[in-house]
Amino acid sequence: MTDDDTARPDGPAEEHLDVLVIGAGISGIGAAYRLQTMCPNRTFAVLEGRAELGGTWDLFRYPGVRSDSDMHTLGFEFKPWTDPKSIADGPAILRYLNETVDEFDIRRHIRFGHHVTAAAWSSDTNRWTVTVRTDGGSRTMTTEFLFMCTGYYSYQGGYRPEFPGEERFTGPVIHPQDWPDDLDYSGRRVVVIGSGATAVTLVPAMADTAAHVTMLQRSPTWMVARPDQDRIANTLRRFLPERLAYRLVRKKNAWFSEAVYNRTRTDPKKVRDTLLSGLGEHLPQETIDAHFTPDYDPWDQRLCLVPNADLFTAINQGRAEVVTDHIASFTETGIRLASGRELAADIIVTATGLQLVTIGEMEFLVDGQPVDFSETWTYKGLAYSNLPNLISAFGYINASWTLRADLVAVYGCRLLNHMTDVGARSCTPVLRPEDHDMPRRPWIENFTSGYMERMMPMLPKQGDREPWVNTQRYSKDKVLLREAPVDDGVMQFR
Repeated sequence: MTDDDTARPDGPAEEHLDVLVIGAGISGIGAAYRLQTMCPNRTFAVLEGRAELGGTWDLFRYPGVRSDSDMHTLGFEFKPWTDPKSIADGPAILRYLNETVDEFDIRRHIRFGHHVTAAAWSSDTNRWTVTVRTDGGSRTMTTEFLFMCTGYYSYQGGYRPEFPGEERFTGPVIHPQDWPDDLDYSGRRVVVIGSGATAVTLVPAMADTAAHVTMLQRSPTWMVARPDQDRIANTLRRFLPERLAYRLVRKKNAWFSEAVYNRTRTDPKKVRDTLLSGLGEHLPQETIDAHFTPDYDPWDQRLCLVPNADLFTAINQGRAEVVTDHIASFTETGIRLASGRELAADIIVTATGLQLVTIGEMEFLVDGQPVDFSETWTYKGLAYSNLPNLISAFGYINASWTLRADLVAVYGCRLLNHMTDVGARSCTPVLRPEDHDMPRRPWIENFTSGYMERMMPMLPKQGDREPWVNTQRYSKDKVLLREAPVDDGVMQFR
């Protein structure tokens, strides 16, 4: 089958490709690049349920939407990020992704409007049969290998708790994942419920034109202010070739983020003191004590980045405030707090988080039996025990998503090439006899954010030995996924 055939939208009712990549966000685009460079003889397509590529960066349209990781690590290893801003807004990231798919001729592989609803593996044929919903109805495709790049949250809607008396409020109540294009908040009073990355982004962006913005949090979040430009990166780019400068900065930033995270594990008090001292450069001590001193250690939950201290500036200028309290009830004109205080609002934004899902919000069957991912063991954080010919990309919770997604893509191509070399048609991670007594550990440990804790019971478990681990450490994963032998005695080839 030629590349032209694989890109044809009006193909046969059942079409076979060597590899199907599910999702055309950062992970899917990276996987497509690795497939066409490392596995050039494999046919593949990228199935994207939406009308545009970009995943997160196409879905979220709320004011100020931006990266909370630097673009030298959130960007692709093979495509330098050249914008002076290393903390980029959503439209700039989308432009970068579109430039990437055009520069490397990836767009022809993407099938837009192809929403995958189910995948069934047959050991008789060594193939997956995938059910795809399109505007023209449902169809099936078959493939030898599935590369899941669907992210970890539901695109159907965000996490939305019920609030007492919500029906009484007379203004709009909006979740950032469903931001309306025509919302006019200029000159209006806004309450943003939440204290995570979305709230920290929304509050200063809306405060530019709103009458006043209040960030209402149940408890404080660790925050750090950093410039949105990387001075070292911009200097190196003036004197070194573009790709060399990018490679050096990417290595520097990846090392630094891991070093900081490791320090939070070995000396959390020192990191607490450093973060609080940094906040003291921007806020009065009484504000820090009341609203910016969490009762957990840094990186027990995700650390929030405040580019150019914009949130702190909005607070100091009186355009925004932070209130730490619990919601007693919504009222007709705002929110009544447990303390008795009332927050007046014309608009309420529920920045209450994401709704996490197992891979792809899809049904998986193996030889007619449904797959319960909570009963599986994670293999290197990218595959699942007894689940053949499938890997999934999941990035870091403590560093840039793309660092790990790219390692997974490289590993996937190494795996496919090894299968070709040994004439295997299936590969399946299988527990060794000595692995059956492993303790069942959470898929991600020592991370207490609500959106993760709500989902953890449904996710695979990790053990206490390689390769049944999800390390969440870039330095370890580089060895485990890029250098360690593919044939390790656990991945079974048939």
